[in-house]
Amino acid sequence: MTSRLAGAFAGLVFATGLAAPGNSFSQDLQFNLPPDDEFLYEEAPADDGSFEEIPMEEAPTETPIQRVTNPVAEFSGIDKITGRIISFDVYVDETVQFGALQVTPRVCYSSGEGQEPRTDGFVEVDEITLDRKIRRIFSGWMFAESPGLNAVEHAVYDVWLKACKQQSDVPAPESAEG
Repeated sequence: MTSRLAGAFAGLVFATGLAAPGNSFSQDLQFNLPPDDEFLYEEAPADDGSFEEIPMEEAPTETPIQRVTNPVAEFSGIDKITGRIISFDVYVDETVQFGALQVTPRVCYSSGEGQEPRTDGFVEVDEITLDRKIRRIFSGWMFAESPGLNAVEHAVYDVWLKACKQQSDVPAPESAEG
């Protein structure tokens, strides 16, 4: 039992009145534990039951995540009135209108080959109001693996990042062609 756990247990005992002066229970409660910094921590036993110590310089390290910058962001959007779900591609730093929303990806990253799939993009979404003014309703990161985390939830339209791609069937705008 660690000293923190023993302290919590002792606090519970005192709070319930079991450790009142003259109570035999308070005399039985004696913890002779070393301080936390004196505990010995061991690795889990190996298959043969022995313990293996791993020096810090030899400890396995995680491979750094490689980010691939992509020129195209693929989005999905739903029109809640018609129930239609549409997928559309948008080149980075270009704007595409989906209903009353204007979607502009600023950057779109995906993980490298052989790594856990991770796709994220920084996106700005503006709404064209009924009086023809443009109002920013979203500016932030979207994550394809968690579409509900930072999707744009509008009264009529929802938009979320689906993927980042190197190329698209949609022709590149003149400013994106190099």
